[in-house]
Amino acid sequence: MKARVILHLKPADGTRLTRKNILLTKRLPLQILSDAEVPFSFPARFATLLRADFMFIPLKDINPSRSYPIVNISLIIANVALFFYQLSLQFTLTPRAYAEFLSSYSTVPARLPAYFTGHGTFEMAFLPILTSMFLHSGFLHIAGNMLFLWIFGDNVEDYFGHVPYLFFYLFCGIGAALAHSFFNLYSRVPALGASGAISGVMGAYILLYPRARILTLVFVFLLPIPAVVVLGEWFLVQFLAGINTLGGGPSGGVAVMAHVGGFLLGVLITALVRWR
Repeated sequence: MKARVILHLKPADGTRLTRKNILLTKRLPLQILSDAEVPFSFPARFATLLRADFMFIPLKDINPSRSYPIVNISLIIANVALFFYQLSLQFTLTPRAYAEFLSSYSTVPARLPAYFTGHGTFEMAFLPILTSMFLHSGFLHIAGNMLFLWIFGDNVEDYFGHVPYLFFYLFCGIGAALAHSFFNLYSRVPALGASGAISGVMGAYILLYPRARILTLVFVFLLPIPAVVVLGEWFLVQFLAGINTLGGGPSGGVAVMAHVGGFLLGVLITALVRWR
């Protein structure tokens, strides 16, 4: 399955910018700072955190939490509500205005060095790092992300507590965006999605509950697999894909270094909390 979206944007000089196959946390179908025609096409290797092309899909963890995950559920509701708000804008705004809306509230790595060299404002460079965590590019994108947050978030919230979990989630999301920006420092391509923050949640889960069973769809079989296997395999794939992008290889339209950074940050914070 592939999430396909096509946006067209015509700058003032009349050139047309086109990008196809929008996928995950991630690069958007526009590059509005470019003044030349730049066609983009990404293979659907990673559709979401779910990786729908590979039949290894977690559905539920067999690990009940002790408390009601009010923050985790609120985050899911907020993401879904904002996604439907996005849809309303997509139908009411012109393609150019909608593309500019996405660009304004998405993480654009090139804005960070531009700010430190005296170009642009702090709000323009850093505020979108937060807002981009609540934007998604399509139904498959948000469905995969929210499924993973639903599976793993409640137990992590149970461990940290409600308010600390909220700060943990946001901090991992910000750290993931900064990791993506560091490895793509002068990229003008916007990135968006909650998967950087959710990767942090997954990093915490693998450290806290490595033996918890995850009910996983493997091809046509439903199997209870230890979390360390499910999440370890997921992280390995992201890490290898990230190394590939450092060599100039394709990333499938996915900000894999945001996933790697968020996951490692979640592991680090959780390890520090446990050590204390």
